[in-house]
Amino acid sequence: MTTQHPAPAQPLSGQGESEHLFSYGTLQLEAVQLSTFGRRLAGQADQLPGFRLDLLEIQDPAVVATSGQTHHPVLVRCAAGDAPGSPIPGTVFAITPNELAQADAYEVADYQRVRVALVSGRQAWVYVDARNAGGVGGD
Repeated sequence: MTTQHPAPAQPLSGQGESEHLFSYGTLQLEAVQLSTFGRRLAGQADQLPGFRLDLLEIQDPAVVATSGQTHHPVLVRCAAGDAPGSPIPGTVFAITPNELAQADAYEVADYQRVRVALVSGRQAWVYVDARNAGGVGGD
């Protein structure tokens, strides 16, 4: 009997343009990466300050089937008067612009993609709660 091993994570190859995407939730899952990008992503640990995590009920059956989860984490910007919490841990991936569009297609309308500064100083895209994304990021 032959044991199948998952394909190793693939770094972004080629000389093409790349985007940085910070994931704190389901885009870190191998099944979601394979379904969304057709490959496992190689990434680096990083953190995002100025946000807190909440849970969002997912209504799209295709997204639930892909992630295996009915509730996904969602980032909410901390209000100006809130005490700063711990930075949100996650993974930053280098992906192609086409893969960024594929990530947009995976994320439901309750999420909005914004550009943020990570603890490392790197600029990255991240998906946040669309209901209070106003004023987040800026490009």
